[in-house]
Amino acid sequence: MAHGPVDPLDSRLLTTMRAHPRIGLTELARLLGVARGTVQARVDKLVARGVIGDFGPTIVPAEMGYPILAFVSLQISQGRLAEAVQALASVPEIIEVYGTSGQADLLCRVVAQSTAHLQEIIARVLASPAVQRTDTTIALSTQVPYRIEPLLHAAAHPDAI
Repeated sequence: MAHGPVDPLDSRLLTTMRAHPRIGLTELARLLGVARGTVQARVDKLVARGVIGDFGPTIVPAEMGYPILAFVSLQISQGRLAEAVQALASVPEIIEVYGTSGQADLLCRVVAQSTAHLQEIIARVLASPAVQRTDTTIALSTQVPYRIEPLLHAAAHPDAI
């Protein structure tokens, strides 16, 4: 369910929380110059709206021994999407799966310990009769890492764009 954009205080709150992920509500309120109750209410609202998805640490697979990142697009047999998704969910190295438009039906973000390991993962995926074809692209480098702050600023200040 889509909601409206964040306001300037929400933007400042989220940006500060991203910059200081272990910050407490009292310190957050002090940095923002608002009451602790206001911060608590805003955080609760953002969680309820789904803007804040979690409070967990960001895990870096490469630092856990999975330095290979690949994007694997899949073509699925007609009517077998649920079966394919169930098979993909059983592979721990597949860390995200999106339904897509265009040539592919699904796009997977996959991590692997080596290219040989990646080949094994793809073979496991292709073992499912629901998967007709795969196309794999290996990421060589990160040019723009995941970021949300520019979007927060743009959403809170739409006239500044």
